[in-house]
Amino acid sequence: MKKLRSVTNLPEKKKAKKKKKFLIAETITPYISLNRSFENLIDKIIHGDNLTILKSIPKNTINLIITSPPYFKQRDYGIGIGNEKTTEEYVENLLRVFSECERILTNDGSIVFNLGDKYLESSLQLIPFRFAIEVQKRFPVKLVNNITWVKLNPTPRQYQKRLVSSTEPFFHFVKDDGYYYNLSDYINNNGIKNKRTNGNNIGKRYFDLIESSNLTLEQKKLALCELQEVIKEVRAGKIESFRMKIKGIHSEPFGGQNGGRKYQLMKKGFTIIKIKGNPIKRDVIECAVETIKGSKHPAIYPLYIIKEIIKLLSRPNDIVLDPFIGSGTTAVAAKDLGRRYIGIDINEEYCKYARARIKNLNENKLPELFT
Repeated sequence: MKKLRSVTNLPEKKKAKKKKKFLIAETITPYISLNRSFENLIDKIIHGDNLTILKSIPKNTINLIITSPPYFKQRDYGIGIGNEKTTEEYVENLLRVFSECERILTNDGSIVFNLGDKYLESSLQLIPFRFAIEVQKRFPVKLVNNITWVKLNPTPRQYQKRLVSSTEPFFHFVKDDGYYYNLSDYINNNGIKNKRTNGNNIGKRYFDLIESSNLTLEQKKLALCELQEVIKEVRAGKIESFRMKIKGIHSEPFGGQNGGRKYQLMKKGFTIIKIKGNPIKRDVIECAVETIKGSKHPAIYPLYIIKEIIKLLSRPNDIVLDPFIGSGTTAVAAKDLGRRYIGIDINEEYCKYARARIKNLNENKLPELFT
């Protein structure tokens, strides 16, 4: 019975009264007993208990894990995680899954968990952050980013004493500092583009500030020389613009180290900050909530977000795994971007739908299994 704990997510004293749950779990056993090789799991949507299937995967073999587990008592997913009595039980069950994810991840790989929160008795539970804190306590991983999904079309509600929730976190964990990261491919239009300064007045105000400053004569000569050089770079299109800080005129930065801005201010009396003009890659993704005609899955995270994360954290032909595959979005994104995939879900209807989405991917139409 212990083997099926992650499937039913029921306390021990309740298991005997929920025999129908065990009948559902037993339908998974024939797949598990086949003892298929790891290679046979690749590019498959697998119906089964994710803990059992994850344990059959060799360690250090998966390049990227992206998933969105069922939220705690938020939606009706049928069976599986999300039906626990308490938030503590829910987080513990997620941690069991995370433990296997950490084991099978390659040293240069990443794990991304998307979680939603829950109000209980009018109080927000902070479940995603409880989970993230426990992960860092229990496993040898680092939390690189909390990427915030800003929903452009949140569910319209008319609360009188709280605001409408419109964000969700995507926690990015790694095992090693050598994790793969392709920032150049990530949301090329997501950022703040610096406005180029044109004309003959580039840096004119800095000439005046240098002249009126308390810098020594030698410092002023060096400042004027470096200022002229950086202006040439702007005019030649090598950089977009620049900023200059002068000791005694501009505020000094906090902290700093040898070679840093604070050190340069102390040594030379000034520092020049070159701005290359590349968009700033922020830890925010603005995207609408998606729905798919014919899908019975109650919460589909956007294909756009998953594609961006896959481009950021994996190479072509890498293996992307989702232990809560649901409607199949992770697999669809992976296949479309030239990655291999493994999807697992305890709900057989979701698995059928996900397989149909994959099958119809190149036909540019959506399956309508449940219409």
